[in-house]
Amino acid sequence: MPTRVRNALSAALIALSCLLVPFGALAAWAMYGLADTGRYVATMAPLAADPAVQGAVADTVGAGITDEMDRRLQASPAADGVRPFVADAVRSFTRTAAFRTAWDAGNRAVHDAVLSAVQDGRERAVTVDLAPITAQVKRRLTDDHVPFARHIPVEHTEVPVLPADDLDRLRKGYDVLEVAGFWLPVSAAVLATAGIAVAACRRRAVTATALGTALGGAFLALAVAIGRRLTLADIPDPTHRPAAGAIYDALTQTLRTVSWLLIAVGLTAALTCRLTAHITQRRRAGATPPTDPAPKPTRARV
Repeated sequence: MPTRVRNALSAALIALSCLLVPFGALAAWAMYGLADTGRYVATMAPLAADPAVQGAVADTVGAGITDEMDRRLQASPAADGVRPFVADAVRSFTRTAAFRTAWDAGNRAVHDAVLSAVQDGRERAVTVDLAPITAQVKRRLTDDHVPFARHIPVEHTEVPVLPADDLDRLRKGYDVLEVAGFWLPVSAAVLATAGIAVAACRRRAVTATALGTALGGAFLALAVAIGRRLTLADIPDPTHRPAAGAIYDALTQTLRTVSWLLIAVGLTAALTCRLTAHITQRRRAGATPPTDPAPKPTRARV
């Protein structure tokens, strides 16, 4: 195969490989990170101690309780007097171990419900039964000897999580990720290997692959940053944006780590190839013996 054709084919394969790197990392993160219940719960668990998340949960739960009180008491003066105590009680609860138990149980229940609905293929809205969560909270409060904890009712209450229309779109995306999460990284590795193998100068091909990988990592980091800004901009209530930002940062922590790892590995490999080429050239120059200068012609004397 002519050298020009080999270089052109190598460049095309390497470019395609580097283009697949950020998309492969994104698909693998979504498939093996977000779609795994254990990893998802472990990722979300530290957020129970985040003040922004605690405040958002307290506001939401407190608003729900006061709305129910207004409905039952029909906005009587008694409800107005109890409302501040309810808000303080809910905020105090978010700083307890029982809240962390409820947070983990709630995240696990929601993730299991959505994942099961996506995988079973049935057209139905996704709901979560609050009874198991309430039972865990009741058990924790009872172990902590909280008064009247044994009298907390554990009732089966179905809370809607995802409508059927959104579930259909999520199922299609899940099917795509199930394929892309494995094959995109594998394809990127195969294309890079093939591009290096057919190159006329493999050191240059490795350098180009390394620089392209670093560029893909930078593109991935930029995409995560832009996604964060767009996500927070879509939240109508500004007071809940810090909590949403904390959740987004926790979920994308692995993705940001992968992006910086791609940048570091790519630049290190490219620099190593460059230094290796420089050292090799100097050794070859030092191993070549100097040539003797041609003797000048002399004129014989008579």
